[in-house]
Formats: sequence, C-alpha cells, structure tokens
Amino acid sequence: MTQSPNDTRPTTSTDQSELTDPQSLSRRGDNRSHRPTNPAFRDFIGSAWGPRPADLPPLSDAAPWAAARRARLGAQFLGDRLVLPAGPLKVRSNDTDYRFRPHSAFSHLAGTGTDFEPDAVLVLDPLTAPGQAPANGEASHEAVIYFRPRASRTSEEFYADPRYGELWVGVRPSLEEVEAATGVRAAHIDSLGDALAKDAGPDGVGLRVIAEADAAVTTLVNQVRQAAGLAGGQAAQQVDDALAEATSELRLTKDAWEVDQLQAAVDATKVGFDDLIRSIPRALTHWRGERVLEGAFGARAREEGNGLGYETIAACGNHANTLHWIVNDGAVRPGEMVLVDAGVEVDSLYTADVTRTIPVDGRFTEPQRRVYEAVLEAADASFAVANEPGARFRDLHAAAMKMLAQRLFEWGLLPEGVEPEASLAPDGQYHRRWMVHGTSHHLGLDVHDCAQARREMSMDALLVPGMVFTIEPGLYFRADDLLVPEEMRGMAVRIEDDIVIREDGRAERLTAAFPRTVAEVEAWVSGLLAD
Repeated sequence: MTQSPNDTRPTTSTDQSELTDPQSLSRRGDNRSHRPTNPAFRDFIGSAWGPRPADLPPLSDAAPWAAARRARLGAQFLGDRLVLPAGPLKVRSNDTDYRFRPHSAFSHLAGTGTDFEPDAVLVLDPLTAPGQAPANGEASHEAVIYFRPRASRTSEEFYADPRYGELWVGVRPSLEEVEAATGVRAAHIDSLGDALAKDAGPDGVGLRVIAEADAAVTTLVNQVRQAAGLAGGQAAQQVDDALAEATSELRLTKDAWEVDQLQAAVDATKVGFDDLIRSIPRALTHWRGERVLEGAFGARAREEGNGLGYETIAACGNHANTLHWIVNDGAVRPGEMVLVDAGVEVDSLYTADVTRTIPVDGRFTEPQRRVYEAVLEAADASFAVANEPGARFRDLHAAAMKMLAQRLFEWGLLPEGVEPEASLAPDGQYHRRWMVHGTSHHLGLDVHDCAQARREMSMDALLVPGMVFTIEPGLYFRADDLLVPEEMRGMAVRIEDDIVIREDGRAERLTAAFPRTVAEVEAWVSGLLAD
C-alpha cells in the first residue's frame, strides 16, 4: 500500500511544539512521505501526456429506468428539493479506506453502480411551487448530479491528492461523461451549497435529505435550513425521515431491468457455489476449512461482480447454529454439513441471497436427511402460499412456521401436551426456539432491502408483481440443546431461495438452477467433488 504524500515535513525529527499542537498532531497520520512542491516539478509532471479520449460513453441501460423512479419519487414531494448523497469514503485504518459503495438510494435513483462516486450528491430540484402539480407531461423536478470531476494534469490534485488525484485513484469522469452516461445534468460539487440555498425558505423551496448517507452533506443542508428560516431539529428529522421512507418504499417493487440484474446476481452466485463445493477437499485438510470455502466463493464474486453482497456465512457443524456466523475460522469435518449463506453483488449493486446446506461427504446421514426434508417442506409450503391470490407478505412466514411446528411436534420436541396449533398461537410460539428468525425479507440493492418501509407497505402488504424476496426457513439444533435428540444435536439446516412475483401474479424462483431436494443436492455435491 503506497503512502499518502500530503505532508512535506521531515520524518526524522519531532520538536515539542509538534507534540502539543493539535493541528500538527492531526497531520501526523500521513507524515511518512514527501512530494515536491516547486513550480518546475509541477510543470514537468503535468506535461507530455497524450490526449484524453474524445468519445463520450453511451447512455447506460439503467438510465431510462432511473428516470422513471425519480419521477415517481418527485411526485410525492412537489416543490421540495430532494438531496440524495452517495456518501463518503469510510476509513478502514488510519489513511486507508474501505472500497467505496454508494448509498443504495443514490444508486437506485441516479442509475449508477460500482464505485460511482465518493462524495457525489444527486439533487432533485423542484420545477413547481410547493404543492403545485406540474402540467400534464411535464416533470416535477430536474435531476442534477454534483460531484468532483477530474482535474487537469497541470493541477496539484492530479499527482498529489490521494483522495481524488488521477495518479492515486485513476482517471475520474468529466462532467460531460457523467451527463452522457446517466442522462442527468452534472455540476461541480463546489456549487452544491449555492444550489441548495436557491429560493429556500418557509414560503419557497423546502429541503429534504437522506440524512444517514453523508454527515457532511446533512450538516450543509441544516446550515442552509437555518439561514433560510426553515424548521430544524425534530421537525427537520421528520421531514428527512419521510424522504428515507419514500425511497425505501420505492424499491418494494422492482422494474424489469432490476429483476434482470437480480437474475444475473443469482446466476453468478450459482457459479460461486459450484466453486465452493469443488474446494471442499482442500477445506478438509485445512485447519480453517471454512475460510477455504469462503475464499472460493469470494474469488468468484469479485471476478463476476462487484464483490460480495454481504459477508459470507460458511458454517460447518455446530457453527451453523449461530445465525450470523461470519468468523468462518472452523474446520470442515467429514460426516457433517456446511451451511453456506452467500450472494454475489453484480456491478449494478443488486445482490443475490442464497443459502444451501451441503453434506461434506456428498451424502446426508439419516438424521441430517430428516431435518433437511422438514426444512424443505416448510420452504415449499411458503412458496405455495406465494402463488395464492390475495396472499400477503406475512403469510409466507406463517406457512413455514405451521409446517415446522408440525414436524417438531411429531419429533416430540414441543412441551408435553402442546399441539402444533397451540404452539402457533401468540401465547405459545414454542417452535420458535429452533427457528428464531423470519422466513422472508425483501431483496434488491440491499440484501435486506426496503428496511425503512412502513409495515403496512411491506410485512402486511399484498404480494404484487415486481416484488422480490427470499424464502428461507431453517431449523437450528445446538450441540448443547438437551431437548433435542442426541443424533440431531450440533446440526442446522437453512434453505433460502430468491423469489419474484411476475406480471401474471405467479411466484417464480430466480434460484431455480440451484438444487433443492435431498437427491438433487447429493448429486450436485457428489458430481462436483468427482470432477
């Protein structure tokens, strides 16, 4: 990792004033290297470069879809200026940052993906007075993307700025290139403050911001509010919360382009699972076999997409009973199962979310098979409900729980005298000891998408075309659970598929290419291990 060039002081001496001066102390984090500042060097490093490409990029496939989303959002906030930051880089350690990923609301409405663009801000500028609807066919807002375009090669930024400089982070886009790719007007980030303040006031333009996305932008918005006499404090939070809620609910139904992206993410995830299964022989010989599996999937995620949609769970044996086991530092042992919960995030930032429970030897034992088939029955029951007219999102969970409660009763795990119906009642729920999570969640740009949506719009909503969600029941029998038969202790099974509701109301598995039944999984694993 190369070092930041921002400080020119010698690193071999430190005087007392530096130790006591907070400004100096704040600079020491990158006090490890030097950069020339003399004019002759600046002229030299900025000279004799070839011309930049003159061609502009084509309009992206996402652009028309993003424009339609912006129109839907703008119609809810007539006369208000909507501020949607991409977010800043986040420090990983000292002067190194995590790989950048824009805020999901920004990406959804700007139509951008991958790492576009740290510190960028999408603003929807109102074209009508507050509360006034636009004329038929006219837009309610104009979209503008504010960001820092690339600097000239004669500037100090070109070679000396580790955050924006071309020699540090690569060639960044121009205003014209962003406009061509997105179909959205672009402007320099330095003009954002004036743009936010224009006509802002109690009788003029209101301001709303996705407050969580970028603290610096939120501070700027609040400063503009104060100067313009707009409400602050709790009132401002309520205004901003309404925007966050609306952008989340906007993603409850996916357009055709989004569904295609999710299918691409699922397809790449299937290849990653194949790679993971092929790595089982090496995992068996490694003291951290779970990380061998994790690494095999992660390599494919980076090759085929932007990376992981979330941290991979590769949990062998009893580790699978920890629902969010992402340490993945355990051994992979013969005779056990590995629960793998993983998803590829493609370059558009849409992610798959798939779980399969895999027998390490390619064959389930009888107790493993019994548990696996019970979970599969629950998943199938939930999927059947998804195909029923008038089904609601919450019904998916209820169907899975009904099946699991029945199987747990048959195995004698429910308290004595408790029938499945009693366990399913609100004052029962005994079966939830072995299945504590929900059965479904929305899926999209976020693995748990639409998290700020109102309950009546999500959990209690009818299943409608364009909804994409998971079905993922499980059973978790910890090694120290004395209520569980000894032959079942220390095992866990989860089966997770990604579902879309098509235009005709039919539920379809995006994950149809993934084996699901006992026989299919055994043939899948045994076949890949034999390659």
